[in-house]
Amino acid sequence: MPQYHSKTLRKRVGGLARAIEPRAVNGTTGKVALFATCYGNYNKPDLGEDLYRVYQHNDIRIELVPREQCCGMPKLEIGDLESVARAKEANIPVLARLVDEGFDLIAPVPSCVLMFKQELPLMFPDDPGVAKVQAAFFDPFEYLWLRHKGGELKTDFKQGLGDISYQVACHLRVQNIGLKTRDVLSLVPDTRVQALERCSGHDGTYAVRVETRDKSVKIAKPVVRKVDQQQADHFASDCPMAATHIGHLSESVAEPENPMALLRKAYGI
Repeated sequence: MPQYHSKTLRKRVGGLARAIEPRAVNGTTGKVALFATCYGNYNKPDLGEDLYRVYQHNDIRIELVPREQCCGMPKLEIGDLESVARAKEANIPVLARLVDEGFDLIAPVPSCVLMFKQELPLMFPDDPGVAKVQAAFFDPFEYLWLRHKGGELKTDFKQGLGDISYQVACHLRVQNIGLKTRDVLSLVPDTRVQALERCSGHDGTYAVRVETRDKSVKIAKPVVRKVDQQQADHFASDCPMAATHIGHLSESVAEPENPMALLRKAYGI
C-alpha cells in the first residue's frame, strides 16, 4: 500500500523557488507549472523535488500550480464520469489561466499527463479550455528532450549511471511521444538503458485491491522476470506505482527509482 507523507510536495518545494529568466526554444517556453498530482503531493513528494532540481539546473523556471484537485483518472477507470466532470471544472480554469500567462504544463505521473493530453479532450471535445490545456501539457522527459533538441539541455553530467532496467509505463506509451525518458538518460556517459515495454499489472488500483491482486501479479510476472534477468544497477519506471509494484515482486530490486532522480544523480545536484 502507498505511504503518505505529512511533509508533502507543496511543503518541500516552498523554499525552492528561483527567479529564472525563461528562454523559449523548440515549442517550449522555458517556463513551466507543475501539476503536483495527488500521488506526487502525498505519496511520492520526492518526485516533484527532483523535478524542481533538474529543471532549475537547466535554467527552466518551474512553479507549482497554485491549486488543484485530482486529475480524475481514478474516477474515470471506475466509470464515475460525473466526478471526472467535476474535477475538470475545478482544474481546467486554473490551468488555462496559467497557459495564458505563458506557462507550459507538466505532471510527474504519466496517468495524469495522459488525462489532460488525451482523455479529457476526448470527453469534452468542444471545451476551449480543455483544448488550450491539452496543447500546453508535456511529459517531463518529453519537455527535456525538446529542450535538448533546441540546444538548451545541459550535459554537464558528473557521473555515469551504469545499467538501467527501465519499465515503460503503459500510460506513457499510449501518448505516442516515443521513449524520451530513455533518450534523455542515454545522454549520460557510461549509461545503458534497457527499455521494457510491458505492462506492470498495477493498472490504477488493480494491484492493491483484494479481488484483483492475484491477476495483477500474474500480469506483472513477465516484466519482473526480465528485470531479474538483467540484474541492472538501477530499476526505474516513470510511473511510481508501477515501479513499486514490480520492485515488491522482484528478487533483485532493492529499491525502485524514478528516472528524474537518476538524472539528478547524474548531474550531481
